[in-house]
Amino acid sequence: MKANSTFTTWVLSLALAAPIANSQAQDKFKVCADPVNPPYSTKELTGYENKIAALFADQLDQELEYTWLPDRIGFIRNTLKAENDNGEGFKCDVVMGVPAGFELTETTKPYLHSTYVLLIAKGRGWDDIKDPNQLVQLPEQRQQKLKIAMFDRGPGTDWLQQNGLLDYGVPYQSMTGDSEHNVAMQIEKDLRAGKIDMVILWGPMAAYVQNQSSKNGYIAIPMQSAPGTRFDFSIAMGIRQGDNQRKQQLNDLIDKNLAKIQAIIADYKIPSLPIPEKPAKQDDD
Repeated sequence: MKANSTFTTWVLSLALAAPIANSQAQDKFKVCADPVNPPYSTKELTGYENKIAALFADQLDQELEYTWLPDRIGFIRNTLKAENDNGEGFKCDVVMGVPAGFELTETTKPYLHSTYVLLIAKGRGWDDIKDPNQLVQLPEQRQQKLKIAMFDRGPGTDWLQQNGLLDYGVPYQSMTGDSEHNVAMQIEKDLRAGKIDMVILWGPMAAYVQNQSSKNGYIAIPMQSAPGTRFDFSIAMGIRQGDNQRKQQLNDLIDKNLAKIQAIIADYKIPSLPIPEKPAKQDDD
């Protein structure tokens, strides 16, 4: 009888502990993020994704908790899909910004649609450029003076190649491997130093560069998508595949707070376009 009594007590304790553990898990809004990735996220919580995460956590009455890791190859595997060391649950549950339809995660509905921008430093002999196609039509002697950032991959590089401008590019990596500077920070530094005069940069990063200037020091020309090269993309939130309850919860929060989200994004002066009803996939033309 004593053994049976002990067993019954053990079963009851497990039954009581389970909902408590589950409740504790639900008390946290667990975000996977890069600690040095302005304007998206920073450890000082100054990025716009930080602000959106804080908004959601507040509305859910949950504690906001971050798992920090540089956004490099393996980021999703080592954050969103990584189990805790004790084998109980995952390190984090939400990546606040991924391309809509991102193949490595399930994605929510989009909350932002932006475009790449041709950013030109003023006062360096290029102030007459009002359209990217003017670069293509320049005399060769003037094209040879171009100092335009050229990434190892991306639609900007595709556009340069299609228009015969690749030889005038200054090479950059899409992932810096620098723990102190992300791509936007490096580009801003090199533009200021005169290492480059212009760059085709993703909208949020272009906005970051512009915001670092104490005066209106840049010409910003939105790039237009065309057959073969897409410049505009929708951004959603990433979650684990099969995490349908969380996906619905986040979709509801996006619907409820879209005006507030757009206001946060507007504070960062990020170029924002209407969100398409059916966002194009990453590889769509």
